Amino acid sequence: MTPKRKKRLYIILALVFGTGIAVGLTMYALNQNINLFYSTSQVADGEAPVGTRIRVGGMVVKNSIKRSKDSLQVSFGITDYGKPITVSFTGILPDLFREEQGIIAQGKMDNQGIFQADEVLAKHDENYMPPEIAESMKKKAGTE
Repeated sequence: MTPKRKKRLYIILALVFGTGIAVGLTMYALNQNINLFYSTSQVADGEAPVGTRIRVGGMVVKNSIKRSKDSLQVSFGITDYGKPITVSFTGILPDLFREEQGIIAQGKMDNQGIFQADEVLAKHDENYMPPEIAESMKKKAGTE
């Protein structure tokens, strides 16, 4: 093999190796930032991983909102008209948050089966429902 071909081979190997490292690091970073969506029925059935950041959507259960008198701690139930779950949130809820309205909560499941939300998103007008919730409710309506 001539020195010129050897040099080209080393350059090609370096490019392949560098590209492999870049793709690997990108995949690792993306894996760390994925927020999978689960319906409340899936969470109640234990399909959602404990301690992993996920999104859960549903309708706020009527008469389920409980506010702490001395802090911003709020707990409430959400359901997809299947199985409800309890959500705990510390912070200021969106202005459009209320009972029997669609929300999406982002956070982690704890070992007691309570969803510890760090962000709560409410619908932005009366005609909107998050697509994941609408799809989940259509499935529930079709099976019952």
